[in-house]
Parts: sequence; structure tokens; C-alpha cells
Amino acid sequence: MKTSFVSNLAVQNAMRLTIQQSQAEVVKLQAEVTTGRHADVGVALGGTTSRSLDLQREMARMQTLTTTNAVVTQRLAASQEALGTIANAAQSINKVLISLSGSESADQLAIAKTEVTDALSIFTGAVNTSFNGEYLFSGINTDVKPVVDYNDPAVSAAKTTFDTELAAYMSANGIASMSDFTASEMDDFISNTLEPLYTGTQWTTDWSQASDQTMTSRISTSEVVASSTSANADGMRKFALAGVIASELLGADVSSEVRATVSTAAMGYIGEGISGIDAQRSALGISEARVEKANTSLAAQIELVTTHISDLEGIDSYEASTRMNTLLTQIETSYTLTSRLQQLSLINFL
Repeated sequence: MKTSFVSNLAVQNAMRLTIQQSQAEVVKLQAEVTTGRHADVGVALGGTTSRSLDLQREMARMQTLTTTNAVVTQRLAASQEALGTIANAAQSINKVLISLSGSESADQLAIAKTEVTDALSIFTGAVNTSFNGEYLFSGINTDVKPVVDYNDPAVSAAKTTFDTELAAYMSANGIASMSDFTASEMDDFISNTLEPLYTGTQWTTDWSQASDQTMTSRISTSEVVASSTSANADGMRKFALAGVIASELLGADVSSEVRATVSTAAMGYIGEGISGIDAQRSALGISEARVEKANTSLAAQIELVTTHISDLEGIDSYEASTRMNTLLTQIETSYTLTSRLQQLSLINFL
């Protein structure tokens, strides 16, 4: 009979290799238990890995849209708030004009001019509102302040233009002073001299540096909405025109008939301004509703894609945890056996 001997060193090395492999498997199982997905998706899925990657890309794209939609929502909300402020200022001018109808009191005219001037300042401040470092009413020129302050003579080209045009009209028509204006002449000056300055290209020279093209934002794979409005909109122009007419001409030294003409013209323009501003608010309101619906749709799609990804990459956490605990037990046993093998020595038996 022949016997063969096995070295205890060989047994120790075998145990050590087993421990290393088990430890690597434990690390993988710990990652799977923590994340709920395969530690190495490529190895686990094989040929279907490309499908998983496509779903992950789709998920990332939808999450990006959700993030940008949050910014769009905030920008629209800020724009709506500013437009609400402008609308209130327009209503205040309208109330002043209505309450002043037929009045020739110097005190009331002075108070009315002050209120109109304040409304113009409120208008300027609201139009120049910025959000995240971008001006909301500049169109695509988001880094440029939309309008200048008419009440600041140091920067107001519009004020200079008004004075120049008024002097030129009076000179051309032989009008020596404001008191010499007739109602028809005042109506002609307002309709044919002042109004074109605000409805034409002079507006962008004297008042506005905004772009006519407004900001747009993609809110879903198939939808793009207007996410801002412009200071060049008709409502903004008519508000400014009404404010200038009221502040410059209503308290001037003119006859009651001419003052009535000025008041009627200002009321007409401020009414158009209010309608235009309300139209801007409605347009942005439609954009807000579309963003909200897009977010609802994106949330449903994200949930669906998440389910598909989980079906592909997900693991049974209970099974993985059980396997990990079993391996940990085996490792502890291996450590014990290795320790005992290391204590074996012939010296102990001599």
C-alpha cells in the first residue's frame, strides 16, 4: 500500500485563495444590496445591455427637461409678477385720468402729474426686472437692460425727443406758446407726431434696447414654448405713450378744450396699453399651463422608464443579502481553519 502526503502549506494557500475569491464576491454583493442592481450590468445582461443604456440615456434626457422646466416655471412666474405690477400702474394712471376729467384745479393737476410720474417709474422698474442675472423683458438680449428711465434727464433720450418734437411742431405751425394750442392742433400733434415715435422704430432708439424675438424653451421632446415677453410689445409702447402724454401735457398751460383732448387721448392709449399687457399675461399663462402639463407627462414617463430599468438591471435584494451572509460565514470558517493549519508543526510531535 502506497500513501501520499499533502503539504499543510498547499492547504493554507488553497484556503487563502478561497478567502480572496469570497471577499471579492462579498464586495460585489454589498454593492448589489445597496443599489438594488447588478454590480456589473454588462456581464449580467450581455446582449441586452444596449437596451439598458438606451433607457438610461432617455431617463437622463427627461430628468434634464424636468430641471430646465423648473427654471422656466420660475422665469414665467417672475414675468407674470412684473406684468401684474405694470398692469396695476396702468390702472392707476387710468383712475387718475378718470378722476381728473373736467378739472382745472392746479393742485389736482399737480397731484395727477406726480401720480403719473410715479407710475412711469414703477413701469420702468418692473420692465427692467431680472431673474438669475437675465432681464425678463429684453427678448433674447437678456444681458441688456430693456428700457431707460424717462424721468431721468441724464439718460432719457425719449424726454429730449419729446421736447424737440414739441418745439418743432410749434415752430412749424406758428404756435408761440402752449396756451395758443387749439384742440385740433393738439390732437394732430399727439396722433401724427407723438404716436409714431412710440409705434415706430424711434421706440428702439429712445426707449428700448430689447429684442423683438422672445426667449423660447423646450419643455418636452416635442414642445417649445415662449418663456418670456418683450418690452417692445404694443402694450408696453402704449403705456409709455399714455404716461408721457399725461405727465407732459395734462398740466401744461392750455385751454380746457385742449386739456380735454389730452385727457381723452391719454385714456385711449392707456386703455390700449392695459389690453396689450393683459394679452402678454395671457400668452405667458398659456406657456405656464403647457409647462405644467409637460411636467406631468415627464413624471409619468420617468416612472415608466424607471420600472423598465429596474426590470432589466434589478436584483433580488433578499437573495443577494442571504448569499452575502452565507459567504461571510464561510470566510469566518476559512479564517479559523487557516489559523489552525498555521499552528501545525512537526516540532509539536517530536
